[in-house]
Formats: sequence, structure tokens, C-alpha cells
Amino acid sequence: MPATKRFEAGDEFPAGDRWEALAWDVPRSDAFPEGLKYSFQYLGPADDAILRYDNANDAHGVGRHHRHYRGTVEGIEFEGLRSHVRTFLDEVETIHDREFA
Repeated sequence: MPATKRFEAGDEFPAGDRWEALAWDVPRSDAFPEGLKYSFQYLGPADDAILRYDNANDAHGVGRHHRHYRGTVEGIEFEGLRSHVRTFLDEVETIHDREFA
């Protein structure tokens, strides 16, 4: 079974910062036990990476599900796609309000 796009969304704020979120259904495996691969990112007005949630790999040694924030990486809990998107967007709004609004 090839990857099938399950979710895609994004938006740009007037200040030029923007976010995008993608998720795909993939075959269940040791790498993707939920059968889901995702990448959500938030970029500043100059396309600088501010925040990213993904489960691409565990190259950082913090677990498959992890959060990148301005050069740091930490493991995060995954409780389902809807909840994960909501948590990411709440964090995007907080950072936007603090830094760009």
C-alpha cells in the first residue's frame, strides 16, 4: 500500500509567518506503528524554521514523535492526529502572538 495523503492544511499570517501541516496514511511497520507519517512546521517571515512536529525518524534519540523548536529537539506524546494538530496550532498561535503580532 503506498502512502495516501490524509490531511493537508496551512495558513499565512499578515506578518509573513506561516504554518503547514501534512499527514499520510502509510503501511503499519516498526517505524510507523500507527500507520501514520506526519510533518507540521511553522516558519517565520524570512522562512526561518521556528517549530516542527514530526515522526520521520528517531535520529535525535528522543523517540519517533518529536518536536523541534529553534534548534532543540524533544520527544512528545502522540494521542492521535486531531489532538496533535490542535496542540501544534495552539503553540503556533502562542509563538505568533508573542513574536509577530
